[in-house]
Amino acid sequence: MSAPSRWIFVVTGMGGAGRTTALRVLEDLAFYCIDNLPTPLVPQLLGLSETELAMGRLAVGIDIRVGDFLHRTDGVIASLRASGARVGVLFLDASDEILVRRYSESRRPHPLASSHPDDDISKLLSRERERLAALRAVADRVIDTTRLTVHDLRRLLIAHFSGDAVGSLRMTTRVISFGFKYGVPVDADLVFDARFLPNPHFDPALRPHSGQNPAVSGYVLESPDGAAFLSAIEGFVGPLLPKYAREGKVVLTVAVGCTGGRHRSVALAEALGARLRGDAPGDVQVAHRDIERGG
Repeated sequence: MSAPSRWIFVVTGMGGAGRTTALRVLEDLAFYCIDNLPTPLVPQLLGLSETELAMGRLAVGIDIRVGDFLHRTDGVIASLRASGARVGVLFLDASDEILVRRYSESRRPHPLASSHPDDDISKLLSRERERLAALRAVADRVIDTTRLTVHDLRRLLIAHFSGDAVGSLRMTTRVISFGFKYGVPVDADLVFDARFLPNPHFDPALRPHSGQNPAVSGYVLESPDGAAFLSAIEGFVGPLLPKYAREGKVVLTVAVGCTGGRHRSVALAEALGARLRGDAPGDVQVAHRDIERGG
């Protein structure tokens, strides 16, 4: 467990302060994440990761729901550090006022409500703070999310973890072609409609080929409207990519559609992907959802 390339992060803190968001960020940074694992099993999991699971990075979410195991957590962390494992502890907190509001908005009961049915939410939060005090004391970093949105917290966590050399998060831009008659892709973030362009489907020589064919691609992209449309999409999407990446988006899907998803949208998607690859803050992938459906 002493290999310097191996990490374990403990993500803990008050319920409603952002622990779930933190674990999702770590998942995006290629951590193997487990939520509310009983504390005594953490060293066993770390041992498994070295031999059977080949996990280089582990993240364990721990909160008040682990119950009686909670009081052992600080001891387990100290033991792991003494053994040579590289352990980080992140504690997320927020003001009682904000936590009460978040519980109210989510309509979820406090985890201690069933065992202390006569306590109001303020008293339950006080009990939670008392039980988490030892974990807070051993934390490497405490983040107060009182004035942070989910997006603010995500950006802060990405900067924190990436800056600590545990990984890097790069946004992937997916450019996908599709046919409107088969429906707009459900995961599309930006959608562009190419149905106004001249359609190669009505040219008997071009109809059998897809937009990946040079003759079809030339027919679409070398027309005045096709060239102008491609430049317009690039001019719109290109400047947005670093902004989406800064927001912490993992995958941005740009969908270009035509009637059947075989000719015009395919040619545009291929050309757009090639143009964006030079400046995109991460990988650019091109896919064609409906290219084999016959147009």
